[in-house]
Amino acid sequence: MSEKATDTPGLVLRHPDGSSFRFDPGALCLELLPTGGPGPLAYFEVLNEPADLVLWAEESRLPDGLAAGAGAGLVVSAAEVAEARALRDALWRLTEGHVRGAPPGPDDLATLNDAAARPPLTARLTADGGRAWAAGGTGTGLLSTVARDAVDLFTGAHAHRIRACGAHDCRLLFVDTSRPGKRRWCSMERCGNRAKVRAHRARLTAGDE
Repeated sequence: MSEKATDTPGLVLRHPDGSSFRFDPGALCLELLPTGGPGPLAYFEVLNEPADLVLWAEESRLPDGLAAGAGAGLVVSAAEVAEARALRDALWRLTEGHVRGAPPGPDDLATLNDAAARPPLTARLTADGGRAWAAGGTGTGLLSTVARDAVDLFTGAHAHRIRACGAHDCRLLFVDTSRPGKRRWCSMERCGNRAKVRAHRARLTAGDE
């Protein structure tokens, strides 16, 4: 489960064991992945009903109150929740394959492209010069927006910076948008800190020998 606690990009991921940490995957499409996934990742499934997909939209990096308020609320059907899970699972396989340098699977590619071909959510300019989402957004429009973001990511300037967390027991994926391009961990708060602790213990052990 995730939660957007501040305006800082990224999500607060909550593990079923009760632990939590902030994770910024660097792209909207990669924010969908921690909601569950194929195979053993189904353990983390949170997209079970329409309200869950609406909640994800509220917690994502999509700005300007999408899914909140009377005029901007998303309308999501049960079928669109199933489509969200299918797109997410395809994105997992496509992104992990991209990291390994493997060609995309044709079925996953078709799932992504089919979603991207549909009308996306529509942004509009407000009278006070702000940005908002047009009313009437649907789950299909949300998924199209996510899929188009994935196409932009895989074909854009940061495509070579899509990475898996460096921890051996973590599968989280992110795009490194930092200037030096040296990000290794899903989060310094979680895997980065664990690596520091292990390295410190190893130095202490080596010093005792």
